[in-house]
Amino acid sequence: MRTFSLPLALTARISPVVVLAAAGWALTSGPATTPAAEKESAPQSAGESPSGASTAAASKQYAAAPAPCGSITTATIKSLVPGAKTAGKEIPSTDTALRRTCSWNALKGYDYRWLDVSFEITESDAAAAKSYKENTAEKSGGGTVPGVGDAGYSVVNLTTEDKQQTREGVVIIQASNALVTVTYNGSDFESKKAPSTDEINKGAIKAAKEAVAALESGQKA
Repeated sequence: MRTFSLPLALTARISPVVVLAAAGWALTSGPATTPAAEKESAPQSAGESPSGASTAAASKQYAAAPAPCGSITTATIKSLVPGAKTAGKEIPSTDTALRRTCSWNALKGYDYRWLDVSFEITESDAAAAKSYKENTAEKSGGGTVPGVGDAGYSVVNLTTEDKQQTREGVVIIQASNALVTVTYNGSDFESKKAPSTDEINKGAIKAAKEAVAALESGQKA
C-alpha cells in the first residue's frame, strides 16, 4: 500500500475534539441572547401575573438535548462511516442540557468519512426559528428538506485542497425549540475524488431524520 498525506483541512477533521470544541457551535446564535430579546418584545403589563413567563418556559417542547451518540442507529453509522466505532465520541460542551454533539469518523483503506450530529435547545420556538433562519442564510445554494421537524434545509459543497477533493453536506432542522445539525463529508485519497453529491446529501438527510426521531421520542444512549 502506498503512502499518502492528508490535506490540512482533513488532518484537522481527524482531530474532532479540538476542532469542534472551538468552532462547533459558532453557527448558532445560542439561547443566551434570547431572554433579553423576549423581555423587550413582550413587557409585562400591570395586571399580568409574573407566573406567565415561568409557565411559558415550562411548556416548551424540549427541555434538554438528548444523548447524541444514541441518536443514530448502528446500521446507519456502519453504512455512512465504514470502520468507525459505532459508539461515537461526544464532544465536550459547556452545558450538556442545551448543547450536545457526537462525532464518528474513520479512514478505511483510502476512503475517509466523517459524521457529526449536534443538538441545541433554545428558550422558545421563536428563538429556534430565528437561529435556523440565520444559519441557513449563511449556507446558500441548498434546498428544503420536507417532512422533518418544522423546517429543514440541506446543502452540499465541494472543496479542493492540494488536488484532493472533499464533499460535505450539512442538514439543519428546526423542531419546535430545538435545532438539529448534521454534517457529513468524505474523500477518496487514492483517486483524489470526493463521493457524489447524491451520496453525501442522502446520507446527511438520513442521519438528520434519525436524529430528529430520537429527539422527538426522548431516546437516550
